[in-house]
Amino acid sequence: MSKKANKLVIVTEKVLIKKVAKIINECGATGYTVVDTGGRGSRNVRSTGKPNTADTDSNVKFEILTESREMAEDIADKVALKYFTDFAGIAYLCEAEVLYGRSFCGPDGC
Repeated sequence: MSKKANKLVIVTEKVLIKKVAKIINECGATGYTVVDTGGRGSRNVRSTGKPNTADTDSNVKFEILTESREMAEDIADKVALKYFTDFAGIAYLCEAEVLYGRSFCGPDGC
């Protein structure tokens, strides 16, 4: 069995990691996953940095599962309005089904 969820993905500059995490927490999300990433976009090519002189020159990808679309949109709106004018970033939303996850599904599972 599974539980429907909304997966919000935010890719932005690593220098914003603590600030974006704070917004996610303030909006009520129960958790998130963040990984180093790189790629190419409208602001040119970004690398995960091998080697790199400054760790802040790379990007990170947040994945946040929410039960409501409204929470996911609230997080995305707050991050985008506050940071995406001055920093590289993209946010997108996907439908998801959680198969396993005690903290998301509850003690009895999904």
